[in-house]
Amino acid sequence: MQTQFTISTDGPGLYEFTRQVSDWANGTGLLTLFIQHTSASLVIQENADPEVQTDLQNYFARLVPPTTDPSMAYLTHTYEGPDDMPAHIKAALLPTHLSIPVTDGKLALGTWQGIYLFEHRDRPHRRRVIAHLA
Repeated sequence: MQTQFTISTDGPGLYEFTRQVSDWANGTGLLTLFIQHTSASLVIQENADPEVQTDLQNYFARLVPPTTDPSMAYLTHTYEGPDDMPAHIKAALLPTHLSIPVTDGKLALGTWQGIYLFEHRDRPHRRRVIAHLA
């Protein structure tokens, strides 16, 4: 069983889409989520305190700043904007797919866990995530 989720983003940040996945997942099996982009990621993170998402975003912004930062002068892929190559680096460091057990239509997530798309680009995007339950 497969479907596609489209998540609209309006800049860098974590966008939770646990509810959409949970509403779709029926049956028992292993759910695979795969993002069809090279400048965004998928993560399972705490969904109780929004400061967690803010701190994660701030950490990765410091870890891999835009190409306008002097520390990033060595990068050569800059023609798509100062946020593009750093977004590719962040996506290489973070998962682009997730595996989640599903039992009787229920995601086997922990109490405070949520599924997030981690947007790394500055401008809005419509991101596609493929879900496969088998």
